[in-house]
This record gives sequence, structure tokens and C-alpha cells, in this order.
Amino acid sequence: MRRPEAHPSTRMGYLAWQVVHVMGTRLERALRSLDLTAAQHNALQHVVWVPGTSAAQIARRTGFTPQSMGAAVNALVDRGLLARREHPSSRRTVQLTVTDSGANLAERARGLVERLDEEALAVLAPAERAVIHSLLLRMLAGLNPDALPTMDVRGGS
Repeated sequence: MRRPEAHPSTRMGYLAWQVVHVMGTRLERALRSLDLTAAQHNALQHVVWVPGTSAAQIARRTGFTPQSMGAAVNALVDRGLLARREHPSSRRTVQLTVTDSGANLAERARGLVERLDEEALAVLAPAERAVIHSLLLRMLAGLNPDALPTMDVRGGS
């Protein structure tokens, strides 16, 4: 006789997927008001954080495919939010920089994301937030270390 299947909510992966799905949907809905997709938002924020980064580096850090990140970057360049420049030592590498209008839009988007995070975390006490944050950093460091700045992987801020 077969043992009854445990409800999916008993599995960590299922719970993580549910949280990501709900938060991703809310993020995409909020970003639409700024005429941004999730990939475009990620590209814009990463160029603000790391000026001179490339679309390929952003794709590795964010988990987007190189093709979808390339399309997102092209759209941002076409809108005048990002600019391309040739890498000083590698003609094949294109560096991205944010324009003034891109920086302004990135700041507005950051405000939306902070509000969404605060709504999602409202059910947790400050100490619980710190524990979950620490655990998520450790998990991400194990799964995709490229997604984090070196200081986060080592446990710094």
C-alpha cells in the first residue's frame, strides 16, 4: 500500500517557490507603473551598483538568460536610461553606465521594491527578519555565489 504524499508545503523548495512567485508577481505589477520589466529593473539596478558592468555579468548575477538580459539592456539603452561604452582593454566587452534619467528611474523603482519588501516582511519580528536574511544569504551563496557581492558571501554587510 502506498504511503500518502505529504502536502507540498512540507517541502522547503515549494515554500520558497511560492514566496518567490507571489513577490515576483507583485514586483512585476508595481514595475509596470514605471514601464519596466523585472529583467530591465535588474539590469538598471545592477548598473547603478556596479558602473561599467556588462549585460553578461548581470545575467550571471541575476539568473536571467543572456538573451533576455541582452533584450532588457537594449530596451534601456533605446530609452536613454543606460549607455554603452567600449571596455578600455577589451574591444569585445561593452560596459554599461547609467544616465541621469536612468538613475532617477532606478531610485523610483528602489522605492517600490522597498515598499513591497516591507509589506512582505510585516508578518515577521525584526529578529526573525534578520535570521531569514542571514539564512537566505547563505543559501544563495551556495546556489549562485555570483549573485552576491563578495562581502555578503563572507558574512559582511
